[in-house]
Amino acid sequence: MQEAKYWIEKLSLQKHPEGGWFKEVYRSEDVIKRVDLCEKFSGDRHVSTSIYYMLEGEEFSSFHRIKSDELWHFYTGSSSIEIIWIDDGILNVEKLGADFEKGERFQVLIPKNKWFAARLTNTLGYALAGCTVAPGFHFDDFELADKNLLQKFPALTAKIEKLIQ
Repeated sequence: MQEAKYWIEKLSLQKHPEGGWFKEVYRSEDVIKRVDLCEKFSGDRHVSTSIYYMLEGEEFSSFHRIKSDELWHFYTGSSSIEIIWIDDGILNVEKLGADFEKGERFQVLIPKNKWFAARLTNTLGYALAGCTVAPGFHFDDFELADKNLLQKFPALTAKIEKLIQ
């Protein structure tokens, strides 16, 4: 199995603002016009986008939300990824990985507008994943959580505070 450094170099990954490493690999040529989208979008959006996304060691994807559905795909690594998301004040945990006997799945869907974060299940390892967003990702649709998220969900503070930058 390759090491994290190999994938960072081979795929030209860069640091992501939410944590971890990424590189955009697809942005559809087709565009959905603003008039055909929900009012929550500020302008035209590509039909779909995708990135490579990698976590290693203690890195994590800080709580954030986007205005589109996001589908995570597991590719390789020495760890699985725990994806934590909040729906109506309830904390949900999905495991992205290849060991179905341990409840892991190759794909995990995070519904639009839900706060979510991710971390490795084994902080001695790494995991390379992909994320597909539709309508396509645009930074105008991205919101990084701050400590105010703890005030919104005080019952979850102990479980989510370490996943906020």
